[in-house]
Amino acid sequence: MKKIAVLLAGALTLTLAAQEKGDLDVVHRIKHEAFENSQVMDHLAFLTDRYGPRLAGSPEFNEAVEWAQKRLKSYGIANVHAESWGPFGRQWSVKHYAVEMTEPRYSNLNAMPLAWSDSVKQTTADLVFAPFTASSQNLKKTEEEFEKYKTLWRGKLRGKIVLYTKPVVSHVGEAAMLHRYTDAELADIARSPAPEATPKFKGGDDIPEDPKEAREYNASLNASQREALNERRTDAAQKRLTFFREEGAVAMLVEDGRSHEAMVFAESSGSPKAKYPLSVPQFKITEEHYNRLARLVEMKEPVKVRLDLEATVSPTDLNTVNILGEIPGGSKRDEIVMIGAHFDSWHGGTGATDNAAGSAVMIEAMRILSVLKPKLDRTVRIALWGSEEQGLLGSKAYVKEHFGDPSKGLVTSQHAKQSVYFNLDNGSGKIRGVYLQGHDAARPILEKWMAPFRDLGVTTLSIRDTGGTDHLSYDAVGLPGFQFIQDPLDYSTITHHSSMDTYDHMMPADVMQASAVIAAMVYQAANAPEMFPRKPLPEKEAAVSSKQQ
Repeated sequence: MKKIAVLLAGALTLTLAAQEKGDLDVVHRIKHEAFENSQVMDHLAFLTDRYGPRLAGSPEFNEAVEWAQKRLKSYGIANVHAESWGPFGRQWSVKHYAVEMTEPRYSNLNAMPLAWSDSVKQTTADLVFAPFTASSQNLKKTEEEFEKYKTLWRGKLRGKIVLYTKPVVSHVGEAAMLHRYTDAELADIARSPAPEATPKFKGGDDIPEDPKEAREYNASLNASQREALNERRTDAAQKRLTFFREEGAVAMLVEDGRSHEAMVFAESSGSPKAKYPLSVPQFKITEEHYNRLARLVEMKEPVKVRLDLEATVSPTDLNTVNILGEIPGGSKRDEIVMIGAHFDSWHGGTGATDNAAGSAVMIEAMRILSVLKPKLDRTVRIALWGSEEQGLLGSKAYVKEHFGDPSKGLVTSQHAKQSVYFNLDNGSGKIRGVYLQGHDAARPILEKWMAPFRDLGVTTLSIRDTGGTDHLSYDAVGLPGFQFIQDPLDYSTITHHSSMDTYDHMMPADVMQASAVIAAMVYQAANAPEMFPRKPLPEKEAAVSSKQQ
């Protein structure tokens, strides 16, 4: 009997060794395809130079969606389609704009209109310096402060261009513009943070003024409470913007405290929802140009600015889409491994590092798997999300439709079949590891899958959560969702949401590495003996919906 047991153990060891060798053979083939036959920079050139920027819901976004579907289909990806969700908001697209100082000297100002600003025909107007900065996150206190502001400025803004923010002076060159993680920094990311007591904030329904209590308040909110808070913030901001329209202001100029002469960081002037009026035209201006205007006004010099903005806007809220496609699996084809990245961008640059990079890498990972045709037991699905920039709206809508609604405590039948989701959305930097989102059971699995890429810098697992992108939509309903650790490069210092977010800031070797890493991890996840382990479901999400998907 003992001899039989030894023989069986030996056979199992040989079987596992053969399987591991087979996996490594496939990983080797993936690396070769990703590095020798890469098309990722070609994907990026189309997504940025030809189809960028891709503001959510805009005609430019819709054109890019058509291109992405054709490209995925050309690689043999199955079930490629644009899945509608919404209504999202109004369609907004810039056709022309200009901002120029005409007196006391001419200067072409480095400016960018904010999305969902109203149009204005070419107008020359005097400036008025009327800055407002809330002293607290507390919404009630902010409203009280703005009531005082309204009393001060009522009747003084008609026909004027408003300088709306206080000047800021930053210093270029204090920090490196382009950075890769050092070993010491990666070790710090991998280190588990010190335990903290569960937030005990039990106060009212507004953000406290005390910073510590404000952090506790935010940490205590569930998904539906957070949505309600965001809605209140939007309502409060829109009320403030309405004041300037009612007062007859021509436009608002806002200093971009992160920018310098070469770049502007442009996002939104307000909500895209049709229930709110469009903002009076708002422009972000580099700090050097804005501060010059503010100083001249403070010196009581007459300053005139000429501006115009032509934007096309739909009259009502419209639906937008997510892009889906898949490689059907084999023996476990009803179980799903997903990869994704957000497809939309802001409108200042061409949306290269945020997030054509992630979208192109995911398209390339699907191409690699489609070309090599390795055995895939589970179905591999790609999702390119719409409207991440407005609050993860595309991925939230998809997860709610297919997997579960965290606000109602329901999950669907598909929830049990979703294995794992991998996301890429931190610029062009190469992958250095994975944030585990507090998921200890994922560590030994991902350590093994990352091992063939240690010599390419993929070394780090961090138990920490990371926020701000679409893996959170999965985590909210108890599904394994992960964002990769990436080298920062110049993402935060230069490109993120800026007019310099262009193809020129892409790192070819980095996105090629990321394509190989993700294709290999997807291969491993699709063929793992078991589905990816899960954290316990949040209490409210334990019930199963009767809706069959």
